[in-house]
Amino acid sequence: MAACVSVQYRLNDSDGRTMTILLTTLNARYAHAALGLRYLLANMGELTEQTTIQEFVIGLRPTDIVEKILAHRQPDQKLIVGFGVYIWNVIEITQIVAILKQVAPEVVIILGGPEVSHETDKQEIIRLADYVITGWGDITFADLCRQILNGPKPLMKVHAGAQPPLTELKLPYQLYSDTDIRHRTLYVEASRGCPFKCEFCLSSLDKTAWPFDIDQFLAEMESLYQRGARLFKFVDRTFNLNIKTSLKIMQFFLDKLEANPADPVFAHFEVVPDHLPDALKEGIRKFPEGTLQFEIGIQSFNPEVQSLISRKQNNQKAAENIRWLCTESHAHLHVDLIAGLPGETMESFGKGFDHLVEVGPHEIQFGILKRLRGTPIIRHTDEYALRFDPQPPYTILENRDIPFTDMQRLVRFARYWDMVANSGRFANTLPVMLGDAPFARFMAFSDWIFANTDATHRIALDRLAALVSQWLQQHDNMPADEVKALLAGDYAGSAQHQQGASHKGQQAKEAKGKSTPQRQRQHLAA
Repeated sequence: MAACVSVQYRLNDSDGRTMTILLTTLNARYAHAALGLRYLLANMGELTEQTTIQEFVIGLRPTDIVEKILAHRQPDQKLIVGFGVYIWNVIEITQIVAILKQVAPEVVIILGGPEVSHETDKQEIIRLADYVITGWGDITFADLCRQILNGPKPLMKVHAGAQPPLTELKLPYQLYSDTDIRHRTLYVEASRGCPFKCEFCLSSLDKTAWPFDIDQFLAEMESLYQRGARLFKFVDRTFNLNIKTSLKIMQFFLDKLEANPADPVFAHFEVVPDHLPDALKEGIRKFPEGTLQFEIGIQSFNPEVQSLISRKQNNQKAAENIRWLCTESHAHLHVDLIAGLPGETMESFGKGFDHLVEVGPHEIQFGILKRLRGTPIIRHTDEYALRFDPQPPYTILENRDIPFTDMQRLVRFARYWDMVANSGRFANTLPVMLGDAPFARFMAFSDWIFANTDATHRIALDRLAALVSQWLQQHDNMPADEVKALLAGDYAGSAQHQQGASHKGQQAKEAKGKSTPQRQRQHLAA
């Protein structure tokens, strides 16, 4: 969808209102539907009828967004605008808030979200806004609106969000529209919080994980399913923390798959890699291809780094479980590694990367450390000389063990790895490129392709395939006809110059159905 697309919800207008409330944010893509805004709306109580959600997509001009926001003003009514602020949209929302305060200073602006929940005295966007809610906003946002409407006027700018028992929250899933269900990823959560303390993650600030009532939650999922929902992405940090609950959720989806295999559901979960008991394995084994995806955080295989960042992980068990998932199940695996962690050298990171390649997940999500506001990772700043970009997303620039130039090489490596390996378009060629030294060889390819293109984005698929071919011939002295034959067996090779052809990727797309994400279809087609 185009970046200018917005999604708008309007509830019934009511005569005699004295306040209009708009909930808004900028999503990274149209396909992303803001679960947080829907939680706020679901818990507005008597203010529900005068509350509206309107979502935007990053890429729109700030002035155009301001114009659309101000279109919600009603004569003789106060307009309150609540913004969901995240690391990916804080720059744009800061610009929007600044313009709003110039052209309509009477508009009351309330900020919430993880990006404004910490370091509140250091941010320009908070200086510009009227109020800020830190932490959970589900209940506190409505309470703050009541105070603004009925008085007394709140004296404090920053309000700590109340954290009620989850049984007191109204679930928001009915607020996904029919359009959302047809065209967007539906984010759902069976629990909140995380019991682990990994210092790079905001969830390390949670005291524990809190489950929603599983029967009520599954009833909401049933309602979504009956309305046509087929793609469910769980935002729970630790889906497999409570195995009994995990099994119940998986059985819900297995029942749907059995009842209607021609119209399959797709579920995405984030799982802890070293906690996969036999009962859970048996449930996972039952899912057919193209219906189950796991995001697995390894982050580092270095025990010293893990200890330094308060991450507890049984590396041997984690590797065994990932290997089992690859060989004994149809689950599609995204496994995360983070470069730039304190104490991690290029050598130790490369060793961990090679180990993960050997274990064999479908995708290795190669991330670069970011300094999320509020996370304890900053306690290592002096000892490990952590230097972060001052602008969002606050990516690490260098540290004691990895200088700036090498960190930039890692950033480019991550980008090219996504294009070549994670895309699924070079499944036959990739093992040849990696050989017996995956990190070193792909780093050599990354350095070479950047030197020859000076680009990390907007490289067309046919050009990328040609570059891969050129590198194999120059670097490995591989005969041109062998390289051509190798690439011809790939999605990338078969896709070249075959406009309208029914190649393997298109066949997989048709076979797997609309619920399976495109990139997984490409891996299945390989």
